Amino acid sequence: MAAHTKIITFIVELRKSIRNMALALCCCTLVIFFLSPHLLQFVQGHLADKLYFFSVAGPFLAHVKLALFASLYALMPWFTMVMWRALGKPFGVSGGQLFFFIFFTCLLFYAGTVFCYYITLPFGIKFLLGFSSEELKPVISVGRFVNFTTIFILAFGLIFELPIFMVFLAKVGVFKRSFYEKNRRYALLLIAILSALLTPTPDIVNMSLMGGPLYLLYESGILILKVLRIGL
Repeated sequence: MAAHTKIITFIVELRKSIRNMALALCCCTLVIFFLSPHLLQFVQGHLADKLYFFSVAGPFLAHVKLALFASLYALMPWFTMVMWRALGKPFGVSGGQLFFFIFFTCLLFYAGTVFCYYITLPFGIKFLLGFSSEELKPVISVGRFVNFTTIFILAFGLIFELPIFMVFLAKVGVFKRSFYEKNRRYALLLIAILSALLTPTPDIVNMSLMGGPLYLLYESGILILKVLRIGL
């Protein structure tokens, strides 16, 4: 099957589920919206002290965004299954292999979000708020706080998917294992750039908290290819 035909097949398969996914996301967001005050209290207690709002609609929009994020987080296994089933048909991934990709995609996503929430974000927020003083007091908007935390948590979850997509690209013949091995230096450079762009602060500590695990994930992807003898 030609490359463009595979892409078209993937899009067609994905379109079959888009409406159901959008409907489920809306319904789930609506349900979680009524629980969002407790969710915000939980996140705020871990990462911030007091939050403020500077517009009438500020708190409402912040709760909507938080509910949407929580819905994406909760429905990620279903979204992952739909994506891999759509990818699996044109690229010949099925059965146990399909389960492997679905399971480890979910596992790595949640591992990345937990790592960000409990390690990277607290360090980043502490560093940024460390510039406050008696004359300079932090006044944090609830809307900006929700945007800040949810975007970085999702970003970490997606970036932690690196090994599984390395395995997939090797399996379908896009890259061989030797490609990853020969281009370690470029991978390290790209990881450093991503770490500088995506971490809450550009200091070396927070960059290392993201870049270090990400490079280990890159090496683990190569190791998995060796063990499974994929992309030889």
